[in-house]
Amino acid sequence: MKYSNPQWDDTIVALATPPGVGAIGVIRLSGPSAFGIVNALFPSKDLEQQATHTAHVGLLKENGEALDEVVVTLFKGPRSYTGEDVVEISGHGSPYVLQRILDACMRGGARLARPGEFTQRAFLHGKLDLAQAEAVADLIAANTAATQRNALHNIRGGFSAELKQLREQLISFSALIELELDFSQEDVEFADRSQLYALVTGAHERVSKLAASFQLGNVMKNGVSVAIVGKPNAGKSTLLNTLLNENRAIVSEIAGTTRDTIEEVLNIDGILFRFIDTAGIREHTADQIEQIGVEKSREKMQQADIVIYLFDVNTMKPSDLEQVQREFETAGYKYLLVGNQVDKSTGRVAPDGWHRTGGVDSSRLILISAKQGLHVEVLKERLVDLVLGGQVSGDTTIVTNARHYHALQEILRSLLDIRNGLDNHLPGDLLALDIRRCLQYVGEITGEVSNEDLLDYIFSKFCIGK
Repeated sequence: MKYSNPQWDDTIVALATPPGVGAIGVIRLSGPSAFGIVNALFPSKDLEQQATHTAHVGLLKENGEALDEVVVTLFKGPRSYTGEDVVEISGHGSPYVLQRILDACMRGGARLARPGEFTQRAFLHGKLDLAQAEAVADLIAANTAATQRNALHNIRGGFSAELKQLREQLISFSALIELELDFSQEDVEFADRSQLYALVTGAHERVSKLAASFQLGNVMKNGVSVAIVGKPNAGKSTLLNTLLNENRAIVSEIAGTTRDTIEEVLNIDGILFRFIDTAGIREHTADQIEQIGVEKSREKMQQADIVIYLFDVNTMKPSDLEQVQREFETAGYKYLLVGNQVDKSTGRVAPDGWHRTGGVDSSRLILISAKQGLHVEVLKERLVDLVLGGQVSGDTTIVTNARHYHALQEILRSLLDIRNGLDNHLPGDLLALDIRRCLQYVGEITGEVSNEDLLDYIFSKFCIGK
């Protein structure tokens, strides 16, 4: 799809690398005058006569004054990122020098680009759809391997491909139903209702999986909060220090040392985990400050995505641990029961004994020594498994965008309306309305439906120069 709009016929320029001092800085121009503007500043050769996808070294000059020695790279439209003529100037990374080059380009006829305008032009010229364009922003913002992989998958059209086939099939059925309306007096059916029913049923299943992946996608994008809770002196601060491989929390034999929550972030296998070391939970304490810390710990448990209940295997009774498990199950927590100080356990509290405890879910139980680092890597693996649950593979589409999620919810409702209409033998004109509504929401994700305000909002979230 390609849009034609006079406001996109000018030439834009922006710094494409982060501001600040660096070895090099890249200035990007896009538009019909991009080659001419740079050519006027580049006396070494006639850039307009050079082949696309070539690089040229020389001095940039304005009114005979040298601005910088640069590398100019040419991309002739439509074989460029935006689909227009694009020129990239790689100069030295002095903010002063780069600003002078920017100013010279603007005096030559370019205007400063708005945030995300390069990618917006790529979308408007049909180089990528809206879901792919938003994935570009996700890739720029990616701070873990998981978010990077998902963004690349979507840039290559992974998410769009999930919807493209559905859209084409619905358009085909819609056209046949619309054709029936033209022959309404003859009482004929061109659209096979049984095929449409099968299509809608299969589509509902696929879209449901996409919508359900948003919970995981949100976790991948924003991180997972993990509250470490337990009785005083269970080793919560020691565990946090071991996970981080640094002395972040104060460790003491004195119960109640941790009075406030401490939060730190750790990247485990491409997932960001925000570990929260909480005050030890005990029912009765005369210390008012400690009591406030205990209340904060309970709040963090309710807010956390995962709760680690840490206990001392040498003092915890199996019956008490069973009670904790029941409370967590009732509260609906996603949790792990982590027994600490197994390096000191003997006799009836030996590690094997804990695994044979009948009332405790062994799949939730991990035995470690936080101080010695024993089995801490196993704990990390279990945390990742608890988050991903085997849902991610190389070609899995994970929805991370709230706008996409809400559109998918509307698609699901529209598909149900179509199926209910078929069940109730609704006439073709009413079925056609439901199909059009479904196509409207599919188009909102891929950009097949134009909404200027929506596009301006989406691309305004990009950085300038992209």
